[in-house]
Amino acid sequence: MRVDLYEKLMRAGASRRDLLKGAASMAAIAAASGAGLGALTRPAVADDDLRKKILQIPGVGKGQPTDADFQKVGELCLEATKANVKEGEFAGVELTFMGLNNQNLHNVLFRGFLKPWEAYTGAKISWIDLAQADYNARLQQSIATGTVDFDIIEMGAPFEGDVCGKGLTSEMPDWVKKQIDFDDLVNYLKPPVGTWDGKQYRVTIDGDTHNFNYRTDVFADADLAKQWKDSGATGEWGVPKTWQEVQAVTKFLKGKKFKGQDVYGYLDAPKPWGGFGFYFLGSRATAYAKHPDDKAWLFDADTMKPRINNPAWVRAIQDVIDALPSEPADQINADPNTTAFQQFLAGTGSMIPWWGDVGSNVKTNDSSVIGDVTGFSILPGSDDVYNSKTGKWEKLASGPNYAPNCAYLGWGVYVMARVDKDEKKKKAAWSAAAHLGGKDLSIWTAMYPSGFQPYRNSHFNIPEWVAAGYDEAFITSYLKSEGDSYNHPNAAIEPRIPGIFQYYSAAEDILANTFAGKMKAQEGADAIAAAWEKLTDQIGREKQVKLYKASLGM
Repeated sequence: MRVDLYEKLMRAGASRRDLLKGAASMAAIAAASGAGLGALTRPAVADDDLRKKILQIPGVGKGQPTDADFQKVGELCLEATKANVKEGEFAGVELTFMGLNNQNLHNVLFRGFLKPWEAYTGAKISWIDLAQADYNARLQQSIATGTVDFDIIEMGAPFEGDVCGKGLTSEMPDWVKKQIDFDDLVNYLKPPVGTWDGKQYRVTIDGDTHNFNYRTDVFADADLAKQWKDSGATGEWGVPKTWQEVQAVTKFLKGKKFKGQDVYGYLDAPKPWGGFGFYFLGSRATAYAKHPDDKAWLFDADTMKPRINNPAWVRAIQDVIDALPSEPADQINADPNTTAFQQFLAGTGSMIPWWGDVGSNVKTNDSSVIGDVTGFSILPGSDDVYNSKTGKWEKLASGPNYAPNCAYLGWGVYVMARVDKDEKKKKAAWSAAAHLGGKDLSIWTAMYPSGFQPYRNSHFNIPEWVAAGYDEAFITSYLKSEGDSYNHPNAAIEPRIPGIFQYYSAAEDILANTFAGKMKAQEGADAIAAAWEKLTDQIGREKQVKLYKASLGM
């Protein structure tokens, strides 16, 4: 171990014994888990005073960051901008930025990060703030009416077909690729993600996958273990590894107490959420629907025929219907923000799928009471998997089928083509985007509540997280769940096709009625399939087939 790294860990409170134990445990984990953990065990990067300094703003465990903290981080990370932009170079330039205000994150942080950038460059930014449930509708309205009224947009890769495919975005200049260290992105976020027709459009600021978050104290409790055994349940009491086990545990916990409080199992998010809620049904479905021998799982690749009404998806829908009576009261009206930030962080529920935000928020969000009792893994698997080509359920010789849901492919910053006619404004817009996508700033957003999760190879340096204040076992578990999901050979990859959120939104509306008991699972699934077929015909089936295959690497 390098002397400077050793001293960094010692300052963070680690003992020599801790370091020796940590090295042994990391070697054991690496040997057991194979390539998925490879990024976690690379040698530490060179000691970086800037990164060390920003990661102590405000310091893990020292309260939730404020706007003053965002501005400090933004100012400290300005050096890369100064290498490409002269002071005051963008005086007189006015830019409009459209993005989310979800959970007071996203745009709220961007404002703070960009205030020092505005002060240095002379540019001014006005903001269009959107709730997540309103995002798709607002974007689609701008596209349909030809009234794009923003110069920069925070957007996910699923929308690239709608936006980049229609020529609405500006192509990334080479100097931006260099400033943001483009090659540091994890492999699954490199092209074709962020590109259209071979041109690069996106500054990546996030990497998305749903991982599995669970309460370690609940699944280590001796009283619950005894009750589980006495109930006649099969297997030992512990963290579920399959969706079949998730269902059994959720039903078992109904009416049980833990530390004097009602205890619940899995938390579903049935309420529509502007299309984004569909991902949570998807995370229940992928292990059932994504066969290792078939890259497709939402549609048949050759025809775009929906698979949403096949037995795999119907089982997932039925799982939600069957689990809701064992979940907290009024769970039918919970959207994903509710499940993560109002329930799980506050101590309600013992299992939840979410993007990586939960992992950082349990340690750094003021509302969290579970920072020391949260564990992570890839999404549960399934005892069997549906083979759409044969129309049969199969049990794999290798054991349960796992298929992590790489939902949304992360947020990015895109510059709109409307700035291309003004070189000064174009450079200003790309400079703002590059500042937000900077390598050093990104490690801060990965560690603190931001709306974003690890997405660069450099984010998987465990000693850097430990030095910032994270517990080694905790952060190893968290980063392993992220890396193993990104690198999983059977990962369910997001299709970057035009109209994908129109498909998701249509599904959400029908699912709301299905979960409310107005339709049976198969009826709801059939209704979604019919709506999707209609959408495909409206957009153009032949074109959709071509783009769907391309998005799956076929």
